[in-house]
Amino acid sequence: MPVNVFVPLLVVAVLVAIGAGFGAAFLLLRRRQGEGTSALELKAQAVLSESETQAKEKLLEAKEEAVQIRTAAEQEAREYRAQSQQIEKRLLQKEENLDRKGEDLNRRERELGNKEKGLDEVRAQLDDSVRQQEKELQRVANMTRQEASGILMAQVEQELRNEVARKVRESELAARDESERRAREIVTESIQRIAADQTAEVSVSVLPLPTDELKGRIIGKEGRNIRALQQATGIDLIVDDTPEAVIISGFDPVRREVARVALNKLIVDGRIHPARIEEIVAKSRVEVLQRVKEEGEAAVLEVGLQGLHPEVVRHLGILRFRTSYGQQVLNHSKEVAYLAAMMAAEIGADVRIAKLSGLLHDIGKAIDHEVEGSHAVIGADLLQRHGVPAPVVHAVRAHHYDEEPHSIEALLLIAADAISAARPGARRESLEAYVKRLEKLEEIANSFQGVQQSYAIQAGREVRILVKPEQIDDTAAQLMARDIAKRIESELSFPGQIRVTVVRETRAVEYAK
Repeated sequence: MPVNVFVPLLVVAVLVAIGAGFGAAFLLLRRRQGEGTSALELKAQAVLSESETQAKEKLLEAKEEAVQIRTAAEQEAREYRAQSQQIEKRLLQKEENLDRKGEDLNRRERELGNKEKGLDEVRAQLDDSVRQQEKELQRVANMTRQEASGILMAQVEQELRNEVARKVRESELAARDESERRAREIVTESIQRIAADQTAEVSVSVLPLPTDELKGRIIGKEGRNIRALQQATGIDLIVDDTPEAVIISGFDPVRREVARVALNKLIVDGRIHPARIEEIVAKSRVEVLQRVKEEGEAAVLEVGLQGLHPEVVRHLGILRFRTSYGQQVLNHSKEVAYLAAMMAAEIGADVRIAKLSGLLHDIGKAIDHEVEGSHAVIGADLLQRHGVPAPVVHAVRAHHYDEEPHSIEALLLIAADAISAARPGARRESLEAYVKRLEKLEEIANSFQGVQQSYAIQAGREVRILVKPEQIDDTAAQLMARDIAKRIESELSFPGQIRVTVVRETRAVEYAK
């Protein structure tokens, strides 16, 4: 309640209380008039005095309370006015900000409108310019828009084909860079999946037994005989898989031959015990090493290349007990020597270097299970240490492109090696399967559009395709070679790899008259 209303009401209440006090005193005086005037007057005065005192006190209290209420109300009013002023100030600021934003929006709207008008004008000008250019192009080129679109699409298609060919080439180069690592992974996986046949071929010998009863004697009491044999030869013996036969397993062909000879002698002798085993193995080792030496000397004598270092001859003899895809390596080496020598004689190259390179090109296979690296590099290092001429060392190192060949003899060795390995029957491939593979290669190549003629050459190691130059361009030839290679991989089974060569030739002929 406002202070200016509350104070008069308080004064009225005090006055009413005073009046009520006087009224009560007057009534009391009237009631006791018979009791005596003086006593009544005294009492009346006392009552009046007390009423006046109480009224004054009430009035003072009311005034003090009114002052306090008024002070609090004024303080509250001041705070309210301050808050109102702040709110009003903020509202004014917001209103100003809104006004400014509204002005900015209006200005931007005007600018956007002007820009849109300008863009419409520019767009209209561009449309006119495009139409004029189209008319001018049609007039100059003498073709319609549809014809120009067709030419443009043909150009884009050609660019895309070139880009695809470039990407294919880049992918092939990247794959070639990764070939070393990937080859090892592939070989490892292949060994795990299909190594059984090939491992048996290069690491297993079979010794027939007259009867299965001999297996017990070979094993001996608690296996002491077979343990003594394995320890003396370094070769594993398997006596319980194949009936009437002992499997001799090991990667070293000389040790495997020693074990075979020793076990054969023990069976013939009949005395099979650890002491006798050690004696027979020692004798068999001497015998096999002598045979190795004789085989090497016989090979050198057969091809007419005497004068080689004894270690080279010994390693050459070890190849007698090594096979590759079923082909005996020593016989293969002699065959390559003859082929390389004949080709060298035909073209006027050094016959002795070619023949010596052919005979020794696979000598690294005699120790490739002991030394890390490819057999070509291992063999070249071995020959270099024992004074073999440098051209021969280079040819041996380069015959599988571990080094780039830079001599005629090295190239002849590569050709002779391929011929010997690829001839029908050299590596356990029947003539019928060989002929069918050649026919299938040519059939796959001829099935592609634009092929004029195809030839399977190098005993099926390469297929050469002649294409029609007016139908197949250089880019299409690259893609065709890749597609043919993919089909060969998916439809044929073949050893090694097959090279696909697409030949596109353009000739211009004119006669002078």
